[in-house]
Amino acid sequence: MDALAGLTVGLTVVPQALAYAEIAGLPVQYGLYSSFVGCFVYCLLGTSKDITLGPTAIMSLLVSTYGRHDPVYAVLLAFLCGCIQLALGALRLGFLVDFISFPVINGFTSAAAITIGFGQLKNILGLRGIPRQFFREVYYTFYNIAHTRCGDLVLGATCLLLLLLLQAAKRRLPKTTGALPALDRVCRAIVGFTATARNAVVVLGASLVAFSCESQRWHVFTLTGTTASGLPPFRVPAFSRAQGNHTECFTDMLKNFGAGLAVVPLVGFLESIAIAKAFAAQNGYRVDPNQELVAIGTTNILGSFLSSYPVTGSFGR
Repeated sequence: MDALAGLTVGLTVVPQALAYAEIAGLPVQYGLYSSFVGCFVYCLLGTSKDITLGPTAIMSLLVSTYGRHDPVYAVLLAFLCGCIQLALGALRLGFLVDFISFPVINGFTSAAAITIGFGQLKNILGLRGIPRQFFREVYYTFYNIAHTRCGDLVLGATCLLLLLLLQAAKRRLPKTTGALPALDRVCRAIVGFTATARNAVVVLGASLVAFSCESQRWHVFTLTGTTASGLPPFRVPAFSRAQGNHTECFTDMLKNFGAGLAVVPLVGFLESIAIAKAFAAQNGYRVDPNQELVAIGTTNILGSFLSSYPVTGSFGR
């Protein structure tokens, strides 16, 4: 079961990471860079058996807001976020999460879902040059809707339909009542695995369709294009940044982060501990909020040395 879960989550995280990097306003490879360090760190330091650390939709939206769509800022934000979370864990301040009310959490999550969901509409329609500010994004998406690319719309709608059908297939899979013939067990296993790993299955199928069209020189889809290959070099995050004819020093970058230095670490911990506590209550074990802070903080610090942006626990995975 561990091998099956690892394979399923590993296949799922690839398309998720690409999509989350786009939400964060970064090149897609940065989503992949952010997706693997947390798995190695959390298995040693974490206290929940049901979550993995990596890029999530809410954290990607925050990185888009405070990371200025710049990989240098995003990676430095991960380092600073990790330092703050690790310090909070060392000071045993995990109890502070108990004072955040559920209406605040629900309001933030619902707003993020609306913002992220609508932000993906322009990609399904194949529109380019749409601003990222929410209200301007809504206006210009509808203003340019006449320029929708039919290929992107058909492929996007088909993928959504397949995802919903596979999800429904898993829910409607009948429960076993007694021993089943070998062929029935094999068929159930295939349907169950395909439905569980539906994100990866749909992305793989759509990629094959896009490859076939491109090989026939039918340029009907908007593609991600050339992506940097290989693992990122292990290096210290940049604490300054060349900007035109002058260099932004570390203090200038801190000022540009603004409230993000408080919001990103807090929301990252809040998202992860909420998921961990939900699964702990369901499966009958306890999680240690202070140790969770240490695990998330260590992940973000080490991840920043491998070009990761801030990560946290993921409910979907």
